[in-house]
Amino acid sequence: MNLTSIKKIALTAIASAPALAFAQDAQYTVQGKIGDYNAPAKVYVQYRKDGKTVVDSAVLNGGAFKFTGKTSTTTPVSGYILFNPKGTGLHSSEDYRSIYLEPGTINVSATDKIADAKIEGTKTNNDNEKYNLAEKPINDAYETLSAKRKTATPEQMAELNAEEKKIDDQDAQVNKKFIQENPDSYVSLNALESYAYSADYVDIAPLFNSFSPAIKATEAGKKFAERLPKLKAVALGAAAPEFAEADTAGKMVSLSSFRGKYVLIDFWASWCGPCRRENPNVVKAYNAYKGKNFTILGVSLDRPNAKDKWLAAIHKDGLTWNHVSDLKFWDSKAADLYAVRGIPQNFLLDPNGKIIGKNLRGEDLENKLAEIFGKI
Repeated sequence: MNLTSIKKIALTAIASAPALAFAQDAQYTVQGKIGDYNAPAKVYVQYRKDGKTVVDSAVLNGGAFKFTGKTSTTTPVSGYILFNPKGTGLHSSEDYRSIYLEPGTINVSATDKIADAKIEGTKTNNDNEKYNLAEKPINDAYETLSAKRKTATPEQMAELNAEEKKIDDQDAQVNKKFIQENPDSYVSLNALESYAYSADYVDIAPLFNSFSPAIKATEAGKKFAERLPKLKAVALGAAAPEFAEADTAGKMVSLSSFRGKYVLIDFWASWCGPCRRENPNVVKAYNAYKGKNFTILGVSLDRPNAKDKWLAAIHKDGLTWNHVSDLKFWDSKAADLYAVRGIPQNFLLDPNGKIIGKNLRGEDLENKLAEIFGKI
């Protein structure tokens, strides 16, 4: 997934999120009102606690609802609040938005949609409202782009991909600005996760180091600190970490076997819509420069027992270069080694194995290769 899909996390993604440590629990209250709805309409809260997914629900009475529970006094817990006017269950709820559970009273006010609700009353949720306001123009632009894609011709897709890249760049600047202005906000950690997708270590590390001691001491802060050495290891100018994985025939292929060539390590997956949309650009670049000491090593994050889907995508998209995968989804060893948290993502190496480019998509990839080999 690219930055767009990172921002629109599926509800199932919460089940795979790392469990947070819960110590010195304190009570939280979530209360609010959605129109004048009554039973069977329900509101749900979903989050992770002690390694398990927790779900609570409340029936609406005159639009009003209320939840209480226990949460950590040290780390806000990210989750979702969902609304189902028919009360038919969590998984049939299409109206939802993120919420932070932390000690205190959290107030939710909405007219008829949770997605448009105002959530405030505690520091992290107040900060999140401010963040969402800053992000609204970006999210609106992504929504407009998504609508355009539904009726776009193949010729128009390249133009839309370029438009998406511009929105991604704008989003990165919004996240950076929010982090700089809110170093004592837990929301800034999430903003840094988004920013780190397209940024390099030299830009990421100072932002993390600017965080207050309290934010660095949260579980999420500690986990990000653990990632920093990996991000540094794949920074521009660094020697690309060595790895070896099985190709489509089961033969082990090492990165070092391509030494002497310019290599694009392309992290993708058959299930990743943005990756599949980007593949025509990668094919075009490969066909233009494959005769000039350039090749590609595709690294798939396909799921276990999904080799057939991986192979089918390679064939359908015409990806005629080398491919490897351990078929471990987000537990991919190569992805972990390269600190990959979102796809598509790529790294361009010179013949000595040094990283000279990152996240080169669309025209950026063609321009970089033209800079190296000359315009074709």
